[in-house]
Amino acid sequence: MNTAEAKMQGKTLVVSGATRGIGKAILYKFAQNGVNVAFTYHKNEEEALKIATEVHELYGIKAKPYRLDILEPEQYVELFKQIDTDFERVDCFVSNAIIYGRSVVGGFAPFMRLKPKGLNNIYTATVLAFVVGAQEAAKRMKLVGGGAIVSLSSTGNLVYMPNYAGHGNSKNAVETMVKYAATDLGEFGIRVNAVSGGPIDTDALKAFPDYAEIKQKVAEQSPLKRMGNPTDLAGAVYFLCDPTQSAWVTGQTIVVDGGTTFK
Repeated sequence: MNTAEAKMQGKTLVVSGATRGIGKAILYKFAQNGVNVAFTYHKNEEEALKIATEVHELYGIKAKPYRLDILEPEQYVELFKQIDTDFERVDCFVSNAIIYGRSVVGGFAPFMRLKPKGLNNIYTATVLAFVVGAQEAAKRMKLVGGGAIVSLSSTGNLVYMPNYAGHGNSKNAVETMVKYAATDLGEFGIRVNAVSGGPIDTDALKAFPDYAEIKQKVAEQSPLKRMGNPTDLAGAVYFLCDPTQSAWVTGQTIVVDGGTTFK
């Protein structure tokens, strides 16, 4: 075991939306390095329990799923009380869960078709959920002398993407909230950052009606000639949570986009 692995061994990660896509890749990345994982799911309890069993058997860590409706961020308060009972500490919190489908109707649309309800839902799931989750995590991190908080973001606030105004606006807002949280929590040894991904090949992206077009365009634009995958972001998130690698990094957004925002 190297020094970095030893530093993370036995710590606890709380990550939202980890039964597939980016969240699942993050969960496995941390579990592989000996980090215990408390993670949330929305509907698929069977898959969540399967993942918890698998990472326990593979890596010998403790993993437990908790149901969370990301459109009801106040649920984090009771959720963290459950985590207090099941885990000894909280060291890292990753706000990853997103919404798509019917919940974003009126939010995923051209500007003239945007509706308050859809926009509010995206903002709630992106920004308000980050705020409440990070607040609850920070309370626990203070008890262990610090920790790391990461919000997932996207480059939709840097470059134009069709129908993405609602998401892009909220990602911009959460990156600003990250800076404020980093400034206020730094005195407690808590670092707060964001990871902004270019289009990543996930189920959420596949739900977009123009998925095939996006995938082709990203591959054409990237100097690496491919679309990103969830593990590309998981590595950046782990870096930001590992104090041996990023102890003086806070209030920042790391862009992981295969070079697409430059072109």
